[in-house]
Amino acid sequence: MSTDFQQAREALGLRLRELRLSAPGGRLTGTQLAQRLGWPHSKIYKLEGGKQTATSEDLRAWAEGVGQPGAFEELEARLKGFESHIRSWRRQLAAGHRPVQDSWNIEVARSTAIYAWEESVIPGMLQTADYARHIFLRYAELQGSVRDTDAAVRARMRRQEWLYEAGRRFHALVWEAALHALICPPSVLSNQLDRLTGVIGMDTVELGIIPLATSLRIPAANGFWVLDDRLVIAEDWHAELWLDDAESVTTYMRVWKTLRQSAVYGTEAHNMINRTRRSIAGPR
Repeated sequence: MSTDFQQAREALGLRLRELRLSAPGGRLTGTQLAQRLGWPHSKIYKLEGGKQTATSEDLRAWAEGVGQPGAFEELEARLKGFESHIRSWRRQLAAGHRPVQDSWNIEVARSTAIYAWEESVIPGMLQTADYARHIFLRYAELQGSVRDTDAAVRARMRRQEWLYEAGRRFHALVWEAALHALICPPSVLSNQLDRLTGVIGMDTVELGIIPLATSLRIPAANGFWVLDDRLVIAEDWHAELWLDDAESVTTYMRVWKTLRQSAVYGTEAHNMINRTRRSIAGPR
């Protein structure tokens, strides 16, 4: 977990403890506050110790429970401050995948140049609707989230209109493993690979494939996207990281450029995709 995120969570916990100890009717013990709120005793100390992330509802209940309802706005502002950078999937997907896609669409629309690295899936900007549908279904199953699959697919497909606007440039790097990953039926993956060969040569798309057998200057890690020089979105199993500080943007761009040195483009990339497609189709 991010050190900055954990520090912010611990700072919020200290503030919660201060409010408990300065309750207008006299300081409350953790047990007393837990009884007031109908919570397990352990939740009080997990929140105060930065071991658990509070929800907005938790903070409102806490402020009211310690007799200081006016403190809620301050507490919520602290929560939103660090959650703007660490966006947990549990919270993001509470209303399904569509809202997440809408947030992405807003940021993509603001961008002129996008640099993407994906090690295990085809980048969303280049996905077919069928491929995207299977991706959303897999993640909905994993996270136990709302299945708004069709709405999420439509939102992702709308984002791809960006590729057909003059002045845009999408620089995509994909590890060869992503071409083979059967996260969907073989027929869907075959059509997806057709889509990839179709974007090679577009003046708004630069697609590089990193062969599995090539020498890597750094390990291939989780996927990430750099939008212009202002924002990095990196994905992990528990959350998305939205990083907008200059140092992080510079670091991720350095990683992207290092990975790029191992990629093949144009005809070589086209041939690699076609070989993979033929292997999926099998002998005729």
